[in-house]
Amino acid sequence: FPLKSITESFATTIHGLKVGHLTDRVIQRSKRMILDTLGAGFLGTSTEVFHKASQYSKIYSSNITSTVWGRPDIRLPPTYAAFVNGVAIHSMDFDDTWHPATHPSGAVLPVLTALAEALPRSTKFSGLDLLLAFNVGIEVQGRLLHFAKEAKDIPKRFHPPSVVGTLGSAAAASKFLGLSLTKCQEALAIAVSHAGAPMANAATQTKPLHIGNAAKHGIEAAFLAMLGLQGNKQVLDLEAGFGAFYANYSPKVLPNLDSYSWLLDQQDVAFKRFPAHLSTHWVADAAASVRKNLVAETALLPIDYIKRIVLRIPDVQYVNRPFPDSEHEARHSFQYVACAMLLDGGITVPSFHECQINRPQVRELLSKVELEYPPDNLPSFNTLYCEISVTLKDGATFTHRSDTFYGHWREPLSQEDLEEKFRANASKMLSCDTVESLIKIVENLEDLEDCSVLTTLLKGPSPPEVASNSSAYNNSITNLS
Repeated sequence: FPLKSITESFATTIHGLKVGHLTDRVIQRSKRMILDTLGAGFLGTSTEVFHKASQYSKIYSSNITSTVWGRPDIRLPPTYAAFVNGVAIHSMDFDDTWHPATHPSGAVLPVLTALAEALPRSTKFSGLDLLLAFNVGIEVQGRLLHFAKEAKDIPKRFHPPSVVGTLGSAAAASKFLGLSLTKCQEALAIAVSHAGAPMANAATQTKPLHIGNAAKHGIEAAFLAMLGLQGNKQVLDLEAGFGAFYANYSPKVLPNLDSYSWLLDQQDVAFKRFPAHLSTHWVADAAASVRKNLVAETALLPIDYIKRIVLRIPDVQYVNRPFPDSEHEARHSFQYVACAMLLDGGITVPSFHECQINRPQVRELLSKVELEYPPDNLPSFNTLYCEISVTLKDGATFTHRSDTFYGHWREPLSQEDLEEKFRANASKMLSCDTVESLIKIVENLEDLEDCSVLTTLLKGPSPPEVASNSSAYNNSITNLS
């Protein structure tokens, strides 16, 4: 019999997918996503926005608690553990990006690690259980984005993780909790009413909350569905339902499970090499090439001899920030990333500290930047390019165009470089031994019999180490202010 609605089709897929449906490529790619997301989360626990979110979340208590990654001094109810871990993941905009545009992993992984700890100890979840639920959450996000024409471009209205991430989170939680087909459908309907955040809050401390809220709301939707709360059974079919978030929304039935094809099988995700909006990675790549024409290896950039800098980029206004005033604005600034790369020859985590952003040399370079928007340079992560031209006072001009960058799904990071990124990020909170143990566990996640082995390592350092790290954090905040 035909399915009655698209919403029921999604629920049937969530409920019906089994470990046997996972392909080797999907397993390998999703393990890379999990490792990268954990690293971004550990690094993010050092940020001011994480500190604020975790302080707020401490007002909630429960007999059932879950780990805040890297912070054994903080245990929270599973919904709020997922929330603050999600905030940490996106606090530096260092997490993965997919196409159509979204950050897929941050809304899903915190849900599963929180639930793996919070559920009764008699329930044992394997690494394959986690991988299946994780990929269900990723797949739901991708399918929903493919149903909306405007989602194929860099977003202008809604931040995608706050929309599809919320439903992906609910789907992952529903799968992990073993909800019935009907309850899966209800969880999706409830999640839609939790979804949506405006792009106006990009480049502010509020943007990381979008990922945290998506994780938290997905768990809440699944829990409420378990309690019998009901929603519209056609919520994904209707223009007034999920279609309210996207113009030209045209839902389609998911493929039959007998011939299921994962979107992650078809396309990898992008892993960032520095913590900023993905489109700035093209700018950095082009600027690095131009810099080689301007600077000898040990010399300084001849700022006084630069007359103008032209960036030919797609028209993405929320990444057009001529003189950023904060780390979050700098992460969303074509101009800043170009100038920082020209000046320093590299972009790192400290590149976005306010003391770096406000350097006189940076401000002088920023004043020389002009933007051009070639009509063929469309605002899509799959097609955009960046061209930079630097003209000197003697008339010489050096130009380079970047059509992709190392880390993009067309040019994926090697496993070695992905692990090095994880080491650099996770070592801020974990011992070297714990970092290496996590790499090994994630590498062999499909063979892990009990996820508690993983969640135990996520707790982080001993209490004395935590106190030391906390003091260092407070000192760094004082120095920045």
